Amino acid sequence: MDQAEQLRNVIKQKSREASPKSARVVTITSGKGGVGKSNTAVNMAIWLRRMNKRVIILDADLGLANVEVMFGTVPRYNLSDLIYRGRSMREIITKGPMEIGFISGGLGITGLNNLSKDQIVYLVHSLAELNDMADVIIIDTGAGISDSVLEFVLASPEILLISTPEPSSLTDAYSLLKAVYRNPVFSKEKTHIQVIANKVNSIEEGEAVFSKLDSVVTQFLKGELDLLGMIPQDVEVENAVRSQKIVSLEKPNSAAASAFQILTNNYINHEHEAVKIHKGIAQLIINFLSRRM
Repeated sequence: MDQAEQLRNVIKQKSREASPKSARVVTITSGKGGVGKSNTAVNMAIWLRRMNKRVIILDADLGLANVEVMFGTVPRYNLSDLIYRGRSMREIITKGPMEIGFISGGLGITGLNNLSKDQIVYLVHSLAELNDMADVIIIDTGAGISDSVLEFVLASPEILLISTPEPSSLTDAYSLLKAVYRNPVFSKEKTHIQVIANKVNSIEEGEAVFSKLDSVVTQFLKGELDLLGMIPQDVEVENAVRSQKIVSLEKPNSAAASAFQILTNNYINHEHEAVKIHKGIAQLIINFLSRRM
């Protein structure tokens, strides 16, 4: 039996052992950078904490460190330290504001396809521990349709796609959706994709962002999207970003912070639907690895 076959057997075994009590996992992504992906991740985390939900953010964006900048912290360890240097899951979790957990992916993300059998077992067991530490795990991916972004999006049962009204943002968002829908491993039945319209000037403009994406997905990809919510153009967001702060903490009564609260409420209110498809972060990594063998 070759190594790939051994690893496939390990993954199947760990899949059967997946805990019935699993954290809800959601991947936040976008077709291009600069549309507010990381900002959405941290602001949703703030409102989830205010609902007494335990939250951990996994930063899978290799190019930028937006989450740690907004949290005002530099992680001591990252996923590489867990995989290659024997650090425990608790050791690599950095605490941000309101006790939000933060895991830096670091170069460990790029090395996931080169793991040995023992490393896979250790990684899956370690990630399974997060089910006892979090109610919601937010994965903040890079932007675009690079292989690393697509792998996480394809492995995730819940996807939040961020787009602004700008034509380039809409075009790039559709390009990402097209790459996802046309990938042979993608399952419409096991994936829930929701759109967040960001930096909109009116409700009508936010609805138009969703309508444009939903119509082309329905017509050309035979798929279906849902609108999770919309975030208005707000100077308080710009001020917070420039100050490396989080608007929902600094200006909780601002228009944008209130919109993040509504958006997060919508996300939690659909939790009963997500239960049908979510199996925790360990299962996501199992999905991620199994397609590479």
